[in-house]
Amino acid sequence: MTSAPLAARLTAVAGPLFFPVTAYGPDGSVDLDVFRAHVRKGIDAGAAAVFACCGTGEFHALTPEEFRLVVAAAVEETAGQVPVVAGAGYGTALAVQFAKLAEEAGADGLLAMPPYLVVADQEGLLAHYTALAAATGLETIVYQRDNAVFTPQTVLALAQTPGIIGLKDGYGDLDLMQRIVSAVRTGLPGRDFLYFNGLPTAELTGLAYRGIGVTLYSSAVFAFAPDIALAFYRALEAGDDDLVNALLDHFYRPLVELRAKGRGYAVSLVKAAVRLQGLEVGEVRSPLTEPPAAHIEELTGIIASGRALLERSGDEPGGSGTGERG
Repeated sequence: MTSAPLAARLTAVAGPLFFPVTAYGPDGSVDLDVFRAHVRKGIDAGAAAVFACCGTGEFHALTPEEFRLVVAAAVEETAGQVPVVAGAGYGTALAVQFAKLAEEAGADGLLAMPPYLVVADQEGLLAHYTALAAATGLETIVYQRDNAVFTPQTVLALAQTPGIIGLKDGYGDLDLMQRIVSAVRTGLPGRDFLYFNGLPTAELTGLAYRGIGVTLYSSAVFAFAPDIALAFYRALEAGDDDLVNALLDHFYRPLVELRAKGRGYAVSLVKAAVRLQGLEVGEVRSPLTEPPAAHIEELTGIIASGRALLERSGDEPGGSGTGERG
């Protein structure tokens, strides 16, 4: 953990945010060596930050001790090059426990996952995230999705809460997000509150989110094809509509349509794709299941299609931009 504010570090490096999968060995236990290799590949490819033990990292499936070890491994491997943000969730008491473990492990911040199972009102959600933010010295990003969807006034209150620096949106209601951005902008003039597009394949909605000023996003694709993820990021930044649209049409849309064919594919399909790239990160833990062979074959073709587009555009691996930071 460094003393620099997390918000400044998250915006200092241009590029998508890296959500590594958690690696398991043949016996199902956490494989820290393979996880470190996975993190190192992401950093070398140009990750702007490492979000460890979050949704893609199977936070739900980790014991507290495994969580602490994995976060510590991410911190050690990054060695301060980019910030490490750790997931924290469940009910308030357990979320606080995970937050403290993340702080002990050296994380730079927290991604506050939705509370477990219950559907709380706005007052209860605000109390939950206020308690979590106060439990450690780590700066916190609140994750909006599923059973944790906020009104603009609640987000305004979150933005006034010490320690809370941003909102990651995995809900996908652009009308709501526009009203949230407007409420914070008018209610707290000059407040540098961060917003993240956190939908499962954020690139597909990147153009729409940019229209309301949300440019930061998490990239599941970066976990298994950083060359494609970075090429898309650079094209988006440069206004290269031809490459953006080609990747949307022939890589990202087919990937999202494949993801929709199975429960839990936002995690298990990503993990399968990492294995396809030669890193043996193991299978997902139950209750998630692995994609069938037919879907793996389809995934292989989609990745090949994305790389073929890069070759035609001159942005193939080893070319002018791959591995560089934005």
